[in-house]
Amino acid sequence: MHTRPSVRLLLPLLAAGLLASAVHTADAAETLTVYTYDSFTAEWGPGPQVETAFEAECGCDLRFVSVADGVALLNRLRLEGGNTDADIVLGFDTNLTAEARETGFFAPHGISLDAVSVPGGWNDDVFVPFDYSHFAIVYDTETIENPPTSMAEFLANEDGHKIAIQDPRTSTPGLGLMLWLKKLYGDEAPDAYAKLANRVLTVTPGWSEAYGLFTNGEVPMVLSYTTSPAVHIVLDGTDRYQAMAFEEGHYMQIEVAAQTTAGAENPLSAQFLSFMTGPGFQDIIPETNWMMPAGETSKPLNPAFDGLVEPEITLLFDPQTVAENRAAWTAEWLEVMSR
Repeated sequence: MHTRPSVRLLLPLLAAGLLASAVHTADAAETLTVYTYDSFTAEWGPGPQVETAFEAECGCDLRFVSVADGVALLNRLRLEGGNTDADIVLGFDTNLTAEARETGFFAPHGISLDAVSVPGGWNDDVFVPFDYSHFAIVYDTETIENPPTSMAEFLANEDGHKIAIQDPRTSTPGLGLMLWLKKLYGDEAPDAYAKLANRVLTVTPGWSEAYGLFTNGEVPMVLSYTTSPAVHIVLDGTDRYQAMAFEEGHYMQIEVAAQTTAGAENPLSAQFLSFMTGPGFQDIIPETNWMMPAGETSKPLNPAFDGLVEPEITLLFDPQTVAENRAAWTAEWLEVMSR
């Protein structure tokens, strides 16, 4: 037989429920969820140190959710249809910002950009840079003694050593390589893709997989960054791995973060983006993400960065051009590379 509980019995239960709800709401307000790429959250990446530094400042819980690479971040948000747990998305680059903006998933950051410093300057109300570098072919000097000095020379040697590259559909470096060749060769880019295809050992979803093949000795070249040799100088004590310097120029990557529309309601989002431009975040970047800092630092760069390739020519498409052409250019790339 069911009996109706008395009001006196219900009041403590109601109070307990309200308290639990209040605690849950408080916990949610003190949590910041950041979507990023897997090498950022790796044990050796900047994620663990950034988490420690920001949590010490905010007294909150910083949670990372990682995917393979930067393009995969945008793909995931589209699959989620804007119904995302992310407060911050960290890991797009300027090749994706126009498309990301057009999704409507992101809100203006509302923070000062006075501390931001990247080549060409920066003025954007949604996206905030956190590092930059130039794409490069990194090679093993014990296998390749006389590296090419131009992209044309590299592509012409169709019987040369193999390279590991990344997929432009999922990876920002992979997209960067495609755009690098498109910038250099324009309508003739398919011919360049065909020559490159003869040199490719494998195409990986993200940077980590390709670079792992390279450092394991399975391939003597990999698409990476002009700053990548610094990691081996600093951590391994060797200058065995170097970046090729191409006379036609190198394509630049500026990596950015932004708050989602849902994240804009969390005060920790703006706090994190502001923190990201200062020494607490920027001092960590050079020797964990192995890129150049894009904000204020409190200490000089490691001398290992002094001898790196510094491209005389920087190549870059504006974000809107990439947004308007990425699908067609990627289809063109895939058609040639899959022959």
